[in-house]
Amino acid sequence: MGSVLQACLNGAREPGSHPSLPITPQQLAADAAACAELGVTSFHLHPRDAVGLEVLAGPEVATAVSVVRTAVAGARIGVTTGAWIVPDPLRRAELVRGWAGLSAGRPDFASVNVHEDGWLAVAAALCDAGVGIELGVFHLEAARTLLDAGVPAGTVRVLAEVQPGQTAQDAARLVDALAPLGVPILLHGEDDSAWPVLDHAVAHGLDTRIGLEDTLTARDGTEAVDNAALVRLAL
Repeated sequence: MGSVLQACLNGAREPGSHPSLPITPQQLAADAAACAELGVTSFHLHPRDAVGLEVLAGPEVATAVSVVRTAVAGARIGVTTGAWIVPDPLRRAELVRGWAGLSAGRPDFASVNVHEDGWLAVAAALCDAGVGIELGVFHLEAARTLLDAGVPAGTVRVLAEVQPGQTAQDAARLVDALAPLGVPILLHGEDDSAWPVLDHAVAHGLDTRIGLEDTLTARDGTEAVDNAALVRLAL
């Protein structure tokens, strides 16, 4: 696979939604290490607090990132800035801007969803903090929004996120809409679209990703063992 395969380790899934879903920094680090042994060098994770809720606060983000980084030295580690975690866009941007001081626990990049209120301010805050930006584009309307706004400074790639129930044809339309931006595209699906969209991405030389954030099942529909098993199937 000449393109990049990123491992998305946990996402917004509820603790307990899968027996092997990593929640704690130590669990994330163990999964990242297992995936790194298979050649993965890019990771996306959702840091949690002590009770397993997603967080954007610096201390918890720094702990998760630094523990994972110790396990996978040299890999690129990204996190989320999802609006559902901190709905107030001003507060969200303020928290993200605070990541500038995290040193070893500062993420290399973070995803910003273009359809969310305040996305441009969050992107600017990431740029100020020295954190690269992955622009999450969930649908054609968001693609048009991004084309109108232009690519924010600090953007490293666009995450073209094909929704559950959609197909490789929907993926192709989304990629076509994003092509004029001239930015690297990482294409992936979710749940029932995860495997068909991954295959489409590989066939077209695009970066892609796999992990328990995107699917809990193997290609044959049976429950996946863990993140490393999903990576192995993708490879």
